Amino acid sequence: MFSSLFSTLPPVDPNAPNFHPVSSTFPKEELFGELEPTDTALLCAGGFVTETQVWYHILEDGTSVMCQIIHSSIGLWYPTIQFTFKIFNPKTGEKTWRSVNVSNFTTPVPGLDKRSSKADEFTVTHRSHPNSEFPESYDIQFNLPNDIQFSLEVRRPVGAPGFKVGKGPKGGYSYFGHDLEKPDGYVIHRFWPLTHGKGQIIQQGKVLAVDGPGMFVHAIQGMRPNLVAARWNFAHFQSKDHGGVSAIQMEFTTTDAYGRKGPGSGFVSVNIGSLVVGGKLASVTAETKWPDEEQPEQADVISRATHLNPVHDPDTGYNQPTELLFRFAGPSLLPDAPGTVEATLPTSVGSPTEPKGLIEKVDVLAEIPGFVKAVVSYVAGTKPYIYQWINPTKITLKGPDAILPGLSEGLEADGHVYVEATFIS
Repeated sequence: MFSSLFSTLPPVDPNAPNFHPVSSTFPKEELFGELEPTDTALLCAGGFVTETQVWYHILEDGTSVMCQIIHSSIGLWYPTIQFTFKIFNPKTGEKTWRSVNVSNFTTPVPGLDKRSSKADEFTVTHRSHPNSEFPESYDIQFNLPNDIQFSLEVRRPVGAPGFKVGKGPKGGYSYFGHDLEKPDGYVIHRFWPLTHGKGQIIQQGKVLAVDGPGMFVHAIQGMRPNLVAARWNFAHFQSKDHGGVSAIQMEFTTTDAYGRKGPGSGFVSVNIGSLVVGGKLASVTAETKWPDEEQPEQADVISRATHLNPVHDPDTGYNQPTELLFRFAGPSLLPDAPGTVEATLPTSVGSPTEPKGLIEKVDVLAEIPGFVKAVVSYVAGTKPYIYQWINPTKITLKGPDAILPGLSEGLEADGHVYVEATFIS
């Protein structure tokens, strides 16, 4: 009886690594891990787990369209499921935003697997189309009677397979804690790096045709969000030039509690990216920025998001960037085009007083349900904000000429970039 009062586990070195980033787990030749069907199935886990599926699209006039499922578990409480939807036209400034706590959520849907789900307010149906130009698709229906109806088919082209960083069941995972077998938590991202969306939105009798490229991400935070990261950056660029160009990056920076020397060695940045060139997935990038090391200007693999010329924003209390720079470099994934694929993606977003392409400054705590805030007391002391921008820009590409003629000398593509910069603490 008394033995249970004493731990028989060996003591943990307080200076041992308690963060294990996916961006440092796999060598450069193994960064691409093709998705298995189970990778994009909804986990719907208990405990403190936040899971999202997000579909982003950019229309020809620069309009941004986003829809998202959020499955939030908070301890022993019944999970909340939200469907969020946002359209923004940067030319007119018109914005439509809906966030609905859905009823009667179900997954798997009868006859389908957990890549599909439904509720009273929406249905998301995953379909497979083997041996076709678009081997996978999602059919998304969102209906708020007397308010808004949304119908979209999202197709993934065969040349741009879905990916995670690293092959196998552990691919994609960054782990928190000393023990990899029993981690404190984890973060994982799975992507469709290029999609084609087509459908329509009906609001107040007006019909908006949706037709444009985009991307899809399935992300899971298996830990309380304030413990996972202090900051996030996300960008996706889309262009129809050169047969289709897409560039995406997702980056998070840990809190000070998690690093390679235990508590107090954190603020480690994990960056995952990809480049689609000529309609084909050309490279997957992943890089770790350790706080005690300078990153070299040139490297075999580069995956970096940099805030430039920050300015204090009195609305949020944070220093927001006025420009951002996203850099990519990684080995070509195309067997007939060996070499390195590189890209530089700049964007100017203006200042707090003179914003450029600002969609919204999202006060995160104002968006989550009241009872969640009441239960999730750990938000005390944090003031998370998400800056969202969309702007026209150019991406500069370099790589083997076998991918595109002239690529070795550098090519540009005109398009739009959607950017999120999230500050948590």
